[in-house]
Amino acid sequence: MPTVLQERRYARVEPRGLVSKNATLIVNLRQPVLDAVVIEMSAGGACVFVHGQDDIPNYLTLLHAGVKKACRVVWKRGRRIGLQYLNQRSVY
Repeated sequence: MPTVLQERRYARVEPRGLVSKNATLIVNLRQPVLDAVVIEMSAGGACVFVHGQDDIPNYLTLLHAGVKKACRVVWKRGRRIGLQYLNQRSVY
């Protein structure tokens, strides 16, 4: 079976060095935050593993390394989810 190479808009990298892999997902101010681990990230989004949550909303805020990014969920595979940043600027 031939291998299909997928063209990506942004290069993916794993958090390394002094950057923590731990992240927080903020759904809204009335619900508790969700703990997550960043698996891969790029300039356009991130892949995260969410701990202990079955129902993930379609829009949320990713807090990682002191930066907040508004995100949209683009795919889900079990507890692993793919996030697309809604804007390229950080939300503070």
